[in-house]
Amino acid sequence: MNLADRLGDVLAAVMSVDTEDDGSLTVRHDGTVASVRVVAIAEGLEMVSLTQMLAWDLPCDAELRRSVAALAHTATLGTITLAEQAGGIADVMLRYNFPAGGLDDRALQTLMLMVLDGGVAARRELV
Repeated sequence: MNLADRLGDVLAAVMSVDTEDDGSLTVRHDGTVASVRVVAIAEGLEMVSLTQMLAWDLPCDAELRRSVAALAHTATLGTITLAEQAGGIADVMLRYNFPAGGLDDRALQTLMLMVLDGGVAARRELV
């Protein structure tokens, strides 16, 4: 079984997972939505790439910028970023990439839950 299929199976055991036409996964976890995909970097090296939306359409002001900067400073798994949009609003997301070779199903599930739970905790600080 390929890594993308394994990833879908281990995540589906603990959360809602949809497989998209391009092979990526959309997962819903505790009020957040994430896109997860497997990217082959080189032969024998596959990376899992996760982008988790933490909050969207927030008023973009100095307080939000400070909050996101503080969350980004304390994040242990992933990078939290602020994406400013037109009209004075912003979205906040967490990104995390890691090589998945050698991880068994339990380790893969545990790591994904740790990353997603970190995003959920950050979301609670924002909204």
